[in-house]
Amino acid sequence: MSPNAKGALLALLAFGIFSTHDVVVKVLGGIYSPFQIVFFSVLLSFPLATVMMMRDAKPGTLVPRHPWWLALRTGAAVVTGVSAFYAFSVLPLAQVYAILFAAPLLITILAIPVLGETVRLRRWMAVLVGLAGVLVVLRPGSTDLTLGHLAALAAAVGGSLASIVVRKIGNEERPVVMLLYPMMVNFVLMACALPFVYVPMPIEHLGLLAVIATFAWFASRLVIAAYQSGEAAIIAPMQYSQIIWASIFGYFFFGETIDQATAIGASIIIASGMYIVLRESRGTSENTPVLRTRSRGETATTPRVSLFMRFAGKTPPRQDDP
Repeated sequence: MSPNAKGALLALLAFGIFSTHDVVVKVLGGIYSPFQIVFFSVLLSFPLATVMMMRDAKPGTLVPRHPWWLALRTGAAVVTGVSAFYAFSVLPLAQVYAILFAAPLLITILAIPVLGETVRLRRWMAVLVGLAGVLVVLRPGSTDLTLGHLAALAAAVGGSLASIVVRKIGNEERPVVMLLYPMMVNFVLMACALPFVYVPMPIEHLGLLAVIATFAWFASRLVIAAYQSGEAAIIAPMQYSQIIWASIFGYFFFGETIDQATAIGASIIIASGMYIVLRESRGTSENTPVLRTRSRGETATTPRVSLFMRFAGKTPPRQDDP
């Protein structure tokens, strides 16, 4: 088996596990507030994150070198986590994924002011076509836009903003700093909200929360293995396989079917995102902002894939490693 084929298979498995993670989020979201789910997800992720932090032998303090950029990234990540968990709980899985797939388009736009990236006509056209695909999914005017749709959009924007900020400061901030601050802020804010939304949880539901943390951790490790085996241009588009899992899981577990507008809009968004990845892989982008996005949107509930890689010493600190 070629390295690219191996990497692609590992990525497909990883995103299948991520999709299973989202099914559990959706199940729990029908019972509990997203604030409560995020709180316990972060809490149960701390032992895994601590193991990572123990491997950071680089001397220094936990004082960030870029506090304002880190604060922006932290706020975006917190919004993304709550918004994504809520969107999964109230919208069909496929519809949430279709909206979240707009992240590469938003990253391309944000790379202009944040990274000084030059976006030429072809990529601008791809972005505009992809955003038109989002409108096809949302169908403004022909269907009611709910809080769930707004939450999915907020998750896409927040995740894109968090990714691009990490690419801005990633070669200067310690991984432990970028890992600890978002998780701690998420934990504190969700703890403040918890008294207003808390519903007692049976032990089996706490077990499902542990499953969420474990699945996210394991899937992230598989994504690392995928990028170590194959080329980024091959691995990055594998995240779009989640729409297939969404169709399967949505139908069998929740009785969901993909309507025509969602299918058409998702196809447009995916095609635009893949075109941007292809353009960047051919060297048309100085910073390759989309191609270097190694994982799903930042939620501050589990470490980013790039932080796993840097803790493991698999890649050197660099600006284009989100």
